[in-house]
Amino acid sequence: QVQLVESGGGLVQAGGSLRLSCAASGRTFSGYTMGWFRQAPGKEREFVAAIWSGGSTYYADSVKGRFTISRDNAKNTVYLQMNSVKPEDTAVYYCATTRVPVFRVAAVRITAYDYWGQGTQVTVSS
Repeated sequence: QVQLVESGGGLVQAGGSLRLSCAASGRTFSGYTMGWFRQAPGKEREFVAAIWSGGSTYYADSVKGRFTISRDNAKNTVYLQMNSVKPEDTAVYYCATTRVPVFRVAAVRITAYDYWGQGTQVTVSS
């Protein structure tokens, strides 16, 4: 059974940094697209970043230049380094993966992902 477990969330001051991790089990994820999404209270879940097996990445405009997604295929883990965080980054962050590699245009869509973690809360204080 595929499982994704996020960790690393917490409370951070505006301008600070946080690193989220997502450990995957149940299959090898090296060949698949992995993504991070977030959902703030009262808002829809939105795309944050995606990474492909070769290391290519794609970011939402709202986090570009501040967040970095990376993966360690040997550890079946994907990371989200969050720098210069803002109060508007406050949300529950979810990692997700696909059954097959997807194109960039699809990677921003929730429906492209087949497996999801339970989420980790990130709160940024002003």
